[in-house]
Amino acid sequence: MPSHAAPHAVRLVASRQRWHAVTFLHWACPPAVVQALLPSGLEVDVVDGDAWVAVTPLLMRDVRASVLPAVPGWSEFAEVNVRTYVRHPASGTDGIWFLRLLCPRTAMVGAMRALGLAYRVYPVTARRTGSSVVYRGDQAPYGRIDLTVRPGERIAAPSPWLTAVTGRWNAYTVRCGRLWRVPVAHPPWPLHRAQVTGADRLGALLTAAGLPAPTIRPVATWSPGVDTRVGVPRPLPGRRGAARPG
Repeated sequence: MPSHAAPHAVRLVASRQRWHAVTFLHWACPPAVVQALLPSGLEVDVVDGDAWVAVTPLLMRDVRASVLPAVPGWSEFAEVNVRTYVRHPASGTDGIWFLRLLCPRTAMVGAMRALGLAYRVYPVTARRTGSSVVYRGDQAPYGRIDLTVRPGERIAAPSPWLTAVTGRWNAYTVRCGRLWRVPVAHPPWPLHRAQVTGADRLGALLTAAGLPAPTIRPVATWSPGVDTRVGVPRPLPGRRGAARPG
């Protein structure tokens, strides 16, 4: 189940990363719409009666293999992911399914696509401007990203809904026709309320991932970030599945 703290330790570490200046923009979506985008073996995880999709821009820092140092000039880059929340009934686990991940590093995109993740090359940046964080990018078919996020007060006690959408400790991927689970572990998210401008221009990004364009403002949350351990992918039991096209 989703939880505020990681329910498992990641002992076999594939990568260490810092997820920095993370913004969560969430929209409710009909479960049937999301289910149609999932590979066989995964089911949409309904929270408060809806499926939820998120656009999550962030700055990746100190990205490195488990036992290697970070490489200057390569280990820091901005990223934007489009994600939703899923369950794998055959293993009893839950986590994240990435509908799209955008990154400016061609080598990183190639490596992650080889692992079955939906990475695409997209020139995006993230930088602090006074008390705000600005994320920018522009390239077809994902359109223009021009988000300004102003973090607000710390959320001392996250609601059950917020815990359900941020307290996810597995990601799933399809490789060689089979589902794999990637465990992650990090300290509990330090979460803040946030004011966002520019979210109304994210329609192209969501439709390119197979989702409807949003018609309302998202629920916005921000975090200064966490140090993360990404585990070695593990094959999942059950039927061999194929990823949806996209």
